Amino acid sequence: MRLTTKGRYAVTAMLDLAIHGDPEPVTLSDISLRQDISLSYLEQLFARLRRHGLVHSVRGPGGGYRLGRDTMAIAIVDIIDAVDESVDATKCQGQGNCQQGEICLTHHLWEDLSAQINDFLRSISLADLMQRHEVKSVALSQDERRELVIRGG
Repeated sequence: MRLTTKGRYAVTAMLDLAIHGDPEPVTLSDISLRQDISLSYLEQLFARLRRHGLVHSVRGPGGGYRLGRDTMAIAIVDIIDAVDESVDATKCQGQGNCQQGEICLTHHLWEDLSAQINDFLRSISLADLMQRHEVKSVALSQDERRELVIRGG
């Protein structure tokens, strides 16, 4: 079981959007710069996030993206699900055909772990993450680094 780069980047980008998306929309290029995620990859992720109503685009000058819901209403598991990730610790993706087409000895253990992980990620919202001291500290540092890059320093 592992959360892939797709899921990690989606959560990171959504948290960046939540932190920086008020009052103005946030461009994907700004997220790309702050989070060191390729712009083309972000475009793919945001297309999926948009289809699930987690973000919406704002067109025109000063456009970008805004959250599609309040930060309290977006659980981390929603973001991971939107980009087609699965946090599944079973070897068989929950099918029960782990050992030569039959359920393996430890299937239920890994199934229970998957449920615990999903419950944990469901219990944390973007708002919860935004309130964490270490998140605020890292965001401030990233903003300072972005300003230096923009000024050419």
